[in-house]
Amino acid sequence: MSAAVFVLPLLVLWWLYAVLGLVGVLVVLVLVVALVVVVRRRRAVIARRRSGLYAAADLRALADEHALARAASRMLRRDGWRVKSAPWQGTPRLMARDGDGRTLEVTVRPVNEVGEATPAPAPLRRAGTEGFGGVLRLVVSLGRYSRQDVLWASRQGGVYLLDGQQLEMWGAGTDLVQLVGPLPLPRHRDVGDGREPGQNLG
Repeated sequence: MSAAVFVLPLLVLWWLYAVLGLVGVLVVLVLVVALVVVVRRRRAVIARRRSGLYAAADLRALADEHALARAASRMLRRDGWRVKSAPWQGTPRLMARDGDGRTLEVTVRPVNEVGEATPAPAPLRRAGTEGFGGVLRLVVSLGRYSRQDVLWASRQGGVYLLDGQQLEMWGAGTDLVQLVGPLPLPRHRDVGDGREPGQNLG
């Protein structure tokens, strides 16, 4: 069997040389090498995404809000959260819990819904607060948030905005807590997720 592994490629090369000549053999070899490189790179990208790591270009290439939600789910799992999909009214939504009992509701926002950009970094919020029912809320976008969005979030309890720049840092491996700041511990640990979500940005 081991001999056939070496003999078969040699026979193929001999046949190609007989049919195409030396130049043809070289062209075929170059194409094969190029194909192998492309396949290996593609596999590396897929493996990196499954592990919750995304290059900036990969994030910008996400097709829609569902793809962005899948990416957010993988990154949350990478950071130690237990995640399940909980769509609401046809839009993607994630419910996540960490080892300390925090509950995080994650929604995504398409870039074309983001208003006038603000120079203030997101998130702008009241630190250390919880949302309704002890649930923290994270809104993820590939773009930037308007000043109105940031001001709205700052007046809510437990609402965190993650913009495109922070999303790229998250995809590169930065833990979510490093990006949004310390997340408050829940007052009660029996918070469920069988409820309607709170107010969304819009």
